[in-house]
Amino acid sequence: MRQRLRKPVYHSALGPGLVTGAADDDPSGIATYSQAGASYGYALLWPVVLAWPFLTAFQFTCAEIARVTGRGLAANLTANLPRSAVWTVVLMLLGANIFNIASDIAAMAEAARLVTGLPRLPLMVGFALLSLGLQIFVPYHRYVGILKWLTLSLFAYVAVILMVGVPWRSMLAGLVPSLPSGSATTVVAILGTTISPYLFFWQSAQELEEMQLEHARPLNKSPAGAGRELHRLVMDSAGGFLVTMVISVCIISATAATLHGAGTNTIATAADAAAALRPIAGDFAFMLFAVGIIGTGMLAVPVLAGSAAYALAEVMGWRAGLEFKPAEARGFYGIIFVAVASALALDLFGIDAMQALFWTAVVNGLVAVPVMVAIMVLASRRAVMGRFAVRGGQAWLGWGAAALMAAAAAGMFLA
Repeated sequence: MRQRLRKPVYHSALGPGLVTGAADDDPSGIATYSQAGASYGYALLWPVVLAWPFLTAFQFTCAEIARVTGRGLAANLTANLPRSAVWTVVLMLLGANIFNIASDIAAMAEAARLVTGLPRLPLMVGFALLSLGLQIFVPYHRYVGILKWLTLSLFAYVAVILMVGVPWRSMLAGLVPSLPSGSATTVVAILGTTISPYLFFWQSAQELEEMQLEHARPLNKSPAGAGRELHRLVMDSAGGFLVTMVISVCIISATAATLHGAGTNTIATAADAAAALRPIAGDFAFMLFAVGIIGTGMLAVPVLAGSAAYALAEVMGWRAGLEFKPAEARGFYGIIFVAVASALALDLFGIDAMQALFWTAVVNGLVAVPVMVAIMVLASRRAVMGRFAVRGGQAWLGWGAAALMAAAAAGMFLA
C-alpha cells in the first residue's frame, strides 16, 4: 500500500458525492439532455428537478451503508443475497458500463475533432490511454483531486446559458410538470440517465477509500461522532447532486434557447449538439459546449470503469482500491483495463453511438430496479446497519427513488 498522506482541507469540504454527481452529467447524459431541449424546448426541465431529492436520498443511503459497515455495496449484497443473483447484477453492470464508456470516448473524440481538426481515431485512443494511465498509476489521494478539478468543466454549461440569453420565465415554466405529445420516451431517458446503477457502487466505494485515508473505523464498530459523519454524507450527497441537477437544467435550457428556437429538433450525440450550436450561438458558445463534453468525459470514464471494478472485485473477494499500486490489486486494475480496452475496441470497430446508448439504457433499466430494492432492503435491516438502519423520510425517499426508476424502466419497455 502506498504511504497515506494527510488529506488536504478540500477533501473534507468536497467529498465523493461531488465527483459522483458530476460524473452523472457524462457525454451520454449531455446527449439526452440536449435532445430533450432541442425537441421540447423548456417543457422537460421538471423531471430533472423531480429526481433530485430522491437521488440525493438514495446516494446518501449507498454512502451510509459503506460508512456504517466498512464494506462496499457488492460485498454487502454478496453477504445477504444469493451469489448467483449478485453475479448477474455485477456482470450486467460491467456490460452496461462498457457500452457507456464507448459512447463517452467516441463523444469526447468527436468534440475534440470539432475543436482541433485532428483525426477522430487517434483522439479516441489518446483519451482511452490517458484515462487508463491516470487510474492505474496515480494513487487515489492524488487522483481524486484531479477528478474534483474536472468537475469545474461542468460550469461551461452555466456560461453557455448566460451567453445565449435564456428567457427565464420560459425556463421557470418548464419546472411545472407537463407531458408534450410524444415526450414520454424522452422523460424515461432523462430519468434513466439521471438514476444510474454505476453511481451507487462508485460513491459507496469512494467512501471506503476516504475511510482508509483517514484510518476511520466503521460506524457500527465506532459510533462516536456518527451524527457529524452522517451530516457530512447528507450534505455531500445533496451538494453533489444539486450540481448535476443545475448543470442538467442548463444543458436543456441552452439547447432549448438555441436549437429548438432555430428549428433543430434532432440531436444524435453530445458532439452533434455542440456542432449545431455553432452557427446559432457562435464560436465561443460552441467551444464551451465542446470543452464541457471533453471534461465530463474524462470525469465519467474512470467512474464507469472504477464502479464496475469495485463491484466485481468485491464479489470475487479481491483487494480493491485506487490507492493500491497495480501489483497490489492486479484483479481490480485488470477489470479497469478490460472495461476501457473493450470500450475502445467497440469504438474502433465502428460502434453505432445511438445503438450503444440504447443498449446502455436497456441494461441499466434491467439492473437498476432490483439493485435499488436490494439496497433499500439492506439499509433497512438492523442485522446489517444496526442502530443506523434507515427510517422516516430517508426511507420514504429511498423507496420513492426505486419506485421512480421502476416507472422509468417500465416506460422504457412500453414506449
